[in-house]
Amino acid sequence: MSVGTAIRRAAELLAASSDTARLDAELLMAQALGATRSDMLLRHMREPEPAGFATLVERRARHEPVAHILGRQEFYGLDLRVTRDTLIPRGDSETLVEAAAEWFADREPPARILDLGTGTGALLLAALSLWPEAAGLGIDASEAALAVAQENAVALGMGERVSLRLTDWRQPGWADSLGRFGLALCNPPYVEEDAELAPEVRDHEPARALFAGAEGLDDYRVLIPALRGLLAESAPAILEIGASQAAPVAALATTAGFAAALHHDLAGRPRALLLT
Repeated sequence: MSVGTAIRRAAELLAASSDTARLDAELLMAQALGATRSDMLLRHMREPEPAGFATLVERRARHEPVAHILGRQEFYGLDLRVTRDTLIPRGDSETLVEAAAEWFADREPPARILDLGTGTGALLLAALSLWPEAAGLGIDASEAALAVAQENAVALGMGERVSLRLTDWRQPGWADSLGRFGLALCNPPYVEEDAELAPEVRDHEPARALFAGAEGLDDYRVLIPALRGLLAESAPAILEIGASQAAPVAALATTAGFAAALHHDLAGRPRALLLT
């Protein structure tokens, strides 16, 4: 069977479990070939199906995320390693980076950037790619996640600009020694504890990074009041939110003395609040 035919049949099989079945099949085939997707599409479509492709397709059919099968995920043009210890960076979260770029377009760029719950380091590394003179601190409650973030920082040539610290914001005094920053970014847990999630998320991504109480607001209640002590004068914080959380999170921000500006993702969904 040729590569092209194998991709087509795999896409038909995966259609029952994935909304991106054709893309999934192409990415898995490129992995099996040891080629990039573009190179595969240009040069390998008539070659014989490689050994191992069927196994990758079977894993995807069992709802294992493609990013976990590949061990990689692109975010804001950066190639990042991912594991089961971190959330998979998603394109929707690029909204936070775009909001930061817009805010600082006519302002002095931030010298220090804080990423609260850094995971793979996606938000921090994307922001540092915009401002080459900046340095950043990423905090996370997971040592395994911090190891992934460190690997990504080094691989992208940012290892000397990034500091990482094991910190749990659910513990008293967590913010006392972090210092102040010209920009804070955060994609906190915000899923309601009884929410129905796709198997790819529910069974494969860390629950601690997903769930935040009955309303999905528990971590905002901790983080937002602490931001004043972490931000330099006039510096913004940008928080990712769920599609129905703009009003309640903005209310928490207002109570803490912030003004909140809403940013939408490319699909038009509420995605981030910029607090000043």
